[in-house]
Amino acid sequence: MSSIPPSIPPSQRRPQRIAVLPGDGTGKDVTAEAVKVLEAAAETWDLPLELVHFDWDADRYLATGETLPKGALDDFRENYSAVFIGAYGDPRVPDMKHAADILLGIRFGLDLYINLRPVKLYDARLCPLKDRTEKDVDMVIFRENTEGAYVNVGGNFKKGTADEIAIQDEIHTRKGVERIIRAAFEYAVNHGRREVLMADKSNVMRYGHDLWQRAFAEIAAEFPQIQSRHMFVDALTMQLVKHPESLDVIVTNNMFGDIITDLGAALQGGLGVAGSANLHPGQTSMFEPVHGSAPKYAGTGKADPIGAILSASLMLDYLGHGEAARTIEEAVARSMREGQTTPDLGGSLTTSQVGDLLARAVGRAVVAG
Repeated sequence: MSSIPPSIPPSQRRPQRIAVLPGDGTGKDVTAEAVKVLEAAAETWDLPLELVHFDWDADRYLATGETLPKGALDDFRENYSAVFIGAYGDPRVPDMKHAADILLGIRFGLDLYINLRPVKLYDARLCPLKDRTEKDVDMVIFRENTEGAYVNVGGNFKKGTADEIAIQDEIHTRKGVERIIRAAFEYAVNHGRREVLMADKSNVMRYGHDLWQRAFAEIAAEFPQIQSRHMFVDALTMQLVKHPESLDVIVTNNMFGDIITDLGAALQGGLGVAGSANLHPGQTSMFEPVHGSAPKYAGTGKADPIGAILSASLMLDYLGHGEAARTIEEAVARSMREGQTTPDLGGSLTTSQVGDLLARAVGRAVVAG
């Protein structure tokens, strides 16, 4: 997991305040373990982290009717370096209003236009593809995070009748398209990557994806040292399965990014081991595992905390604490190779035992310098 786009400059004197939102169900379980690891890292490297916990969950919503409190975004923007989230979703809230208001509210409200998903295999035994090694699965996906099909533009006409019409529009802006493509190329330059591949469906979706095509060609010309390539998204899904070793940095729109990142997670062992970052470089950003809240497993010790812990590693990297971030990632990789995992990855440890194991590994780290 390489360093992510330009981070907030580290300060050893000014506290870096982190808003912690555990969410619902197993989100609370995995967040508790990520917090253990963060606290171990803070002690080992004397990091200026201040973790502030928020009880914004389904219980609170059902009791008060409040989702994202008024003024919360301004508070995060002005007083916090990052937001760390567990997982949201509760069957008592069928429309998931609290989850949507909080997650999408933060994503759109803070203009977190980069969804960065490293896809890295740490143990070849976990890859569902035959005869693949750790070297074959090592890519980074840049998903545009604030536009596309997720802006909720559209509506229903004559709803509930035989003549019903449903319209769902995508929105793509020149600014939004350019900045996610440029972020992918800058990442490739800064981290020794060889190629940026842009995926779309411009043979069918001509207007918005024509904008993507033109912007990609223009920005690629600014980075002659990086190879550039285009692929239709359906062909890319086949390439992910047949030849993952051929893929390096991928940039795509919101909808396609949502789909291919889950396929990428499957290549590395499943959603339980996938971390993510929602970024606006230089500003307050959000970090979260990508799995669901799985309420029926809450409190059972079966939830895999690795995705949350790798998200915490991404957060530390963003905040300028690269050595701590790399140590966490190395500890995770070692635990996978040694079978010290929850049962979903073939181990026999509980959620908290994995957290304890990784926190101890971080606490034993030898600090450089």
